[in-house]
This record gives sequence, C-alpha cells and structure tokens, in this order.
Amino acid sequence: MNEEHNENLIAFHPGYYVKEYLNYQGMKQSELAERLNISEKTVSYLVNGQMNVDNDMADKLALVLGTSPILWKNLNNKYLETKDKIDKEKQLEEEKLILQQMDYAFWSRNGLVKQTSKLSEKVDELKKFLRISSLEVLEKSDFLVQYKTSIGEVKTKNTINANAWVQTALNLGNLQKVDSINLSYLKAQLSVIRSMTMENPENFLPKLEDIFKHAGVAFVIIPNLKNCGINGAVKWLGNDKVLLAINDRRKSADLFWFALFHEIKHIFQQKKGHIIVTSEKGLELDSPLNMQLLEKNADNFAQNYLIDQDEYNKFVAKQDFSYHTVETFANKIAIQPGIVIGRLQRDKYVPFDHLNSDKQRYKIIFNNNA
Repeated sequence: MNEEHNENLIAFHPGYYVKEYLNYQGMKQSELAERLNISEKTVSYLVNGQMNVDNDMADKLALVLGTSPILWKNLNNKYLETKDKIDKEKQLEEEKLILQQMDYAFWSRNGLVKQTSKLSEKVDELKKFLRISSLEVLEKSDFLVQYKTSIGEVKTKNTINANAWVQTALNLGNLQKVDSINLSYLKAQLSVIRSMTMENPENFLPKLEDIFKHAGVAFVIIPNLKNCGINGAVKWLGNDKVLLAINDRRKSADLFWFALFHEIKHIFQQKKGHIIVTSEKGLELDSPLNMQLLEKNADNFAQNYLIDQDEYNKFVAKQDFSYHTVETFANKIAIQPGIVIGRLQRDKYVPFDHLNSDKQRYKIIFNNNA
C-alpha cells in the first residue's frame, strides 16, 4: 500500500509517485526494472510501498526519471515521518479505549502519576509509571497475570487491571530498601507477627514493616483497584529480596491477617522466577506452577498458624458460639476475637451475618514512599 492516512494526515510513499509516472508514461514495471537494473519484483515492492528508498535507489530513480536524488530522499523521509505520526495517533486511540477500562484516579490520588484531565497525558503517565511502551501490553494474558480462559467471569478489563495492579506492586517493591533475604529470621518472627493481631494498625504496622525489612521482604499494601480481582502477590526480586504485596480491600482484621500469613507462606515456598498471584474466588489463574496446591498449602498454613487446629477442634466441639464464649477462647489462645469469628464463618459454624459487629475493621493509609 503506497499511502497511509487517518482523519488528519495522509502519507504518500515514494512508490506512489513512481506508479503515477509509469501510468503517465505508459511504461510497464518490467521496463522500469530493466532501466533501474533491478528485478521486477523489487519494482513491485517499490510502487506498492513495501520498501524504503535508500540512497542507492534514490540515485537510480534520479537517473532514470530525470530528477535529483534529494527529491526521492525527501519524499521517503516525509513519508516515514508522516506515517510515524499516523501510527502514533492510531495507537493513542487504541490506548484511550484501554484507558476507559482503568481507574486513572487510583494512581493519581495516591501520588503515583500526575493529576490531569487530558486523555493523552493520562496514557503517557500510565505508560511511564507501569514501564510499558503501550497500554496494549496490559491486555496480554501472558504478561504478568494470566487467568484461565475457561473462567466465564474473566473479561479483558480484568486482565488489564490485574496486570496494572501487579506492576504497581512491583514498582513500589523495587523502590524499597531492605536487608538481604533471611527466611530463618522471618520464621523466628512469625509468633511476634501473630501477637500483633491484638494491636491496632497504627501500632503494629511500623513494627511489621521493620520485621519484613530485616527479613529482606519489601512489604507493600496497595489500595484496591476496581476490576483487578487480585488479593495479593509474591515475587522474588533477584536472590536477596522478595516482594509481598496485599490489597487493602481486606479491611476486616480476620481477612487482613489471613491474607498476610497466606502470602508469607508463598515466600517460604521459594518459587523464584515466578509471580505467585492470589486472586478472588472464581477467578482461577493459569500458571506453570501447581497453583491449586500452592494456594491450598498457603491457606492451611494461615488458618492453622493463626488458630491451632487442636485447640480449635476442642472449641467448636462445644457448639457454643456466643460472643462471650468466642472472646474467652480468643483470649486463651492470644488472638484477636474477630479472627476466630472469621474462621467460624468460613467453616460455616455461624452465618456470615452473625457476630460481624464484633469483628474489628482496619483503616490503613496508603503510603507510596513506604
């Protein structure tokens, strides 16, 4: 095709003018090929805009058509320049459609990109922050997060926002300075972390971050991103640092602590070279790893470390789930009562609308300098 155009621009390939010359002169492509001392196939490529006009071709065209070499060089440069603008405008229009499926305010209100009302600036800001050449990268199901194609609930916007959320976590994790990874230290601190369930976020978060820092873990709590469906992620950043990211959507204490210990288990699984992503139920992920087994192990670890299974079995055997009884049991095992309530709800000993008023909820302020 020897011309490219959109609503605003049109780019004519030098071959367009060569074809016009041939039509005007009544000359066949075979004759021009002989005069240029090139193959007829090359002439076909030229007149159909399928090759660039280099210096050698410009010289030959100038001699045969009675023009100057600079004419063909200028035509070629102008074509490439205009075509590039057309391609960029076309890409921008495609990226604007993707942008419509994303919540730009998620990044702007958290100080990760600048505030702007211009769509083109929003596209550029997100590309720069997410370190991608085009927002179209986010549509790729094999980029960072890959949902199983058999899951009917998954839409393109899920893939876009899941990839964007994980890349945001990676960016923030890479910025954090932590000590070299020390899994032995982290394991030794698990009981200390568990004891923090009795405290409020303003008290436990600084201590929790300090433990993770000394363990070589970049700990990131990121606000919930609409349509991403991601609850947490773990990724080894080289051999001496690991990212642990969780979604602040889990504001009730029981869900927060369960998610945290779930992701900690993924760290101990040491699946280097992979991103282990925890998604909402119903949004299954595709991975070369056995995610079903890894998730089951992480669930069991979180559940049993927070509440000892033997102690829990003795408690539920009594079938008394009043708040007073739950609180007494929680105090006995030194855990926040809301965590026991959450466990009872998940195990269907009590309805999900039962005892909810007694579950503590957190308000965690996002800090992009963490």
